[in-house]
Parts: sequence; structure tokens; C-alpha cells
Amino acid sequence: MKRVELLNRISVDPNICFGKPCIRGHRIWVSLILDFLANGTSIPELLEEYPQLQSEDIYACIAYGAAMSSDRYVDIPIEKSA
Repeated sequence: MKRVELLNRISVDPNICFGKPCIRGHRIWVSLILDFLANGTSIPELLEEYPQLQSEDIYACIAYGAAMSSDRYVDIPIEKSA
């Protein structure tokens, strides 16, 4: 599935979940899925925990995070080499 198709699986509605990006048709935040993945939860584990989702929904969250990080960044202290 192409990135554009994946991103169509994400919705932002100011009247749903305070306007946070969610998986389309669900009230599951993109950030929640990304946090699970960042903490080591596997895609099969997520699909078991959220059986209403498809693997493409998880990949859509990753694609959304990637798109956001190309336009914005998180301040991380620069490590000085010894």
C-alpha cells in the first residue's frame, strides 16, 4: 500500500478525541499506537489487543508519524563527543 493510501486511513476531526489524529472509523489515537510500538509492542500483539484494526492501520500510524517528523522535530539534546 502506498503512503497516500495509508494516510487516508487516518482522520482528524475536531469533534472526535479533541481533534487528535485517529485511525479512521475508530477512536484510537495515532500517538497511542506509536507509543506502543516505541515501547516494544509488536504489530501482531497490537492486532490481538485491538482486533478491530488491520495491519494497514498500524502502518498508517507509522506513515503519519514519519510525515509529521519530516515537517517538525522534537528537541533532543545534542551529545558532545569526547
